[in-house]
Amino acid sequence: MVLRYVGRHLLTNAHNALGMPSRRGGAVYGSAYAVQQEEIRQKLQGFPGGSINLVKQESGIGVMTISNPARMNAFSGTMMLELQDRVSELEEWTEGKGLIVRGDAGTFCSGSDLKAVQAISDPQEGMKMCMFMQNVLTRLLRLPLISVALVEGMALGGGAELTTSCDFRLMTVGSEIRFVHKHMGLVPGWGGAARLVRIVGSQNALKLLAGAQKVDPAYGQRIGLSDGTVGPRDGEHAGAGGALGEAEQWLNTFTRGSASVIQAAKKVVLSGRELPLEDALRTERDVFGTVWGGPANLEALAHKPKHK
Repeated sequence: MVLRYVGRHLLTNAHNALGMPSRRGGAVYGSAYAVQQEEIRQKLQGFPGGSINLVKQESGIGVMTISNPARMNAFSGTMMLELQDRVSELEEWTEGKGLIVRGDAGTFCSGSDLKAVQAISDPQEGMKMCMFMQNVLTRLLRLPLISVALVEGMALGGGAELTTSCDFRLMTVGSEIRFVHKHMGLVPGWGGAARLVRIVGSQNALKLLAGAQKVDPAYGQRIGLSDGTVGPRDGEHAGAGGALGEAEQWLNTFTRGSASVIQAAKKVVLSGRELPLEDALRTERDVFGTVWGGPANLEALAHKPKHK
């Protein structure tokens, strides 16, 4: 099974993901995947624990929390299934503009729960889980929302991959992102390597994967993996709302205004990143047509002073 990023197919998916929400609008695998998906869902149900919690605020910003504190927020089987459900819910959120992905209890995510990993050690079962998580995290990245991963504490292995499925990453002092797959005799399998190359370039990506290098906030900003540092610095007291409050303020810079316009902006950027130029231009034209003469456009024209 291979990834299918063929032009018009992706164009249709991009339209579904932002214009006409679909529960599988941003999927990367074809119809044959549906049968295997049900097989892996049944397998993952056997490994419970933790939860994926979602709060959708009136501001249009959602907060999704990875919660399994006893295992440093590692993904159990049922958490993987819940993540798919939360992404489906967000695909249908027409008033949504932004999303913060964070971990519970002061840390981000340590990847997969080893109990589930050990039970799915068969190569064929491992491939099915790989496809499942690739599909879910690609849909997360293609959401019609501007997303940011708030990294507190550790983002290790699959947790590091999860950060790359957001548009941006903010880190707190003392936090780290680390692709530790090498130490497990693996490479990323949830799409993290492909996304990492697009974020930091092939040379930096190779250093992070082959060297399992620790990325602290300073190094993260230097190579472009982190977009800023939030929360108290050395000697400072935590402000109101802490790191989450700062992350919301940071994200609000990009989510002010109409949800339809914010979603349109995400859509044209998505098509420009993933489609051939001709298809990206066609998508941009079509998206432009959905906002031209729309409520936000007409209101702006009514309040804009005439040229002098």
